[in-house]
Amino acid sequence: MKKIVVLLSGVLALAACGSHSTSEPVATSPDGRIKVSVQTEGGQLSYSISQDSEILIVPSKLGFELMGGNILGDNTEILSVTHSSHKETWETVWGESRLIEDNHNSMIVHTAHLDVEFRVFNDGVGFRYIFPDDLGEFRIREELTEYKFARADHKIWWMPRSEPYYEAYGNHTTFDEIDCAYTPVTITGADGRFYSIHEAALLDFAKVNLVGSDASTLKTSLTKWSDGTGVYVTDTRTTPWRTIIITDRAGGLIESHLMLNLNEPCKIEDTSWCKPGKYIGIWWELHKYMRTWYYGPQHGATTERTKEYIDFAAAHNIQAVLVEGWNKGWDGNWMKNSTGFSFTEAYPDYDFDEVMKYAASKGVQMIIHNETAANTEHYFSQIDSAYALYQKYGMHYIKTGNVNLLMDGKEEHDGQYGVNRLHEVVEKAAQYQINVDEHEPCIPTGLCRTWPNLMTGEAIRGQEHDAWEVDGGNKPEHQTVCPFIRGLAGPMDYTFGTFDFSNPNTPTSRVKTTISKQLAQYVVIYSPLQMASDLYEAYEGVKAFDFISDVPTDWEQTKVLDAVIGDYIVTARQERGGSDWYLGAITDENARTLDVPLSFLEKGKWMAQIYEDTPQTSYETSPETYQYREVEVSAKDVLNIKLATSGGCAIRFIKK
Repeated sequence: MKKIVVLLSGVLALAACGSHSTSEPVATSPDGRIKVSVQTEGGQLSYSISQDSEILIVPSKLGFELMGGNILGDNTEILSVTHSSHKETWETVWGESRLIEDNHNSMIVHTAHLDVEFRVFNDGVGFRYIFPDDLGEFRIREELTEYKFARADHKIWWMPRSEPYYEAYGNHTTFDEIDCAYTPVTITGADGRFYSIHEAALLDFAKVNLVGSDASTLKTSLTKWSDGTGVYVTDTRTTPWRTIIITDRAGGLIESHLMLNLNEPCKIEDTSWCKPGKYIGIWWELHKYMRTWYYGPQHGATTERTKEYIDFAAAHNIQAVLVEGWNKGWDGNWMKNSTGFSFTEAYPDYDFDEVMKYAASKGVQMIIHNETAANTEHYFSQIDSAYALYQKYGMHYIKTGNVNLLMDGKEEHDGQYGVNRLHEVVEKAAQYQINVDEHEPCIPTGLCRTWPNLMTGEAIRGQEHDAWEVDGGNKPEHQTVCPFIRGLAGPMDYTFGTFDFSNPNTPTSRVKTTISKQLAQYVVIYSPLQMASDLYEAYEGVKAFDFISDVPTDWEQTKVLDAVIGDYIVTARQERGGSDWYLGAITDENARTLDVPLSFLEKGKWMAQIYEDTPQTSYETSPETYQYREVEVSAKDVLNIKLATSGGCAIRFIKK
């Protein structure tokens, strides 16, 4: 387990409020700015939030409707209140920051049949429900939590739940235009604030979604079981945390650690094998219809082809190679015939033993692809033998696939069943020292703190859509939005790194960025596992690949220097265990010029290695055009960065 560095532990303080007290239970943030109050007006349990005496969220309903119609949180009174405080600094196994401060005040409000625990941080609030044991086992139909904002003129960024696997663009609308949204949702407040609503520590519960009730109100909606039940409450007596980040700048949403702080500490004793890194692989050529997943004359996953990727990875500071389509089961309609998948038997032209030994000899890890077609029952029938095989060869990474709308043909990915099955994979993988890149998952909620082998996940409309999507591929705005919606949930496997923008087999689809923007995304869009997605041949002899080779995936600290959601973002990150800084700046379809102060650098002289768009660069006509230059800078300097349409700028700062 990563050693926890404790600075100060809060001392519990108990304060009982009698049921007939006229005062409302209140908890404040450590800096005193954010205040949470709990009310029982008319017997209905509710909460409200203010900051600097300004009401942000007016009394909003708390509680649950049970199957059968009973309501938890209605006709109730507050019996007592428990207060406590906590302050510590803990060290991440990997992440956007090495050290994270957890500084909060806590309040548990006790009622007859439902307790609510609030934790108030300087940048927001988390709360969860606690079910008393005397309720026994029961079924929830719906969660009644509301978020009633004081103003009706806020705007909200959200992903529609109608899109499967979270592979959606972000919409920017009023509250009442939301039919049903995935969380996180991000609110650009008319009051100058930014808010993000999500959840933390989702285990043994249904994913929560949000519905626009009116111009100022969001209501929860649980993903249901096929029988209409929201959640079966048995042994687990606490819900996931509902989270609300509150900040005065867009970048503050990304810099917040509220979600991670609400997850349990690491449960893996020895984390030495949980290593971040970069990977390439037999993937993009499959999506571009150059080769096939299935066995045949155009089969991509051959021994010889894989060795070529291993050689390239070993020579260019790339830690791993992904191979999709190596195993039996891809022939025919595999989504319907998922029981044909074997996770130990390779196709005849892929010598598993030879490939694994060759990779090990080169110091390269293999990311072993396990597509399940969402048939977890079939997957678990082989999981121990498969993971034992991978461990035998010293391989520590898998990429899962769960392509099908229903898990095991019956339940949704983000319902209670799907949530539990997907995370059973993570816990099982930990037993065999295997890290997981989870595709078609339930969206992350910070469980990577508890299980750092859950390295990254998809749950994003990633770059594979640029290879074949009927709408032509991801629009330029997309990458400037997703860090502020999906990115707030945790690491995402977006799979950028394209250098060859041609797409002869599907000419109507293409990557709508410049090369410099591809590079900048390694800094802007976070994941501890980052793919260089193109064919390795596209990188040979190209100076721009030096940045991909150099850029780390594990960070000492992260600073969002400037951002307007949907327009542009500038992010700087410092290498963990080193002094170098890396900067990424990206824009939407509009070219723009940005002045970027370098005050984040330490005193002294730095060499800036700059990869940038040229005056001739355009994502539409000349995306491959870029220039490289070196310039000496210091913390006192301001860089003038010119971004082409859907362009970017990537910089490495080296201390002189």
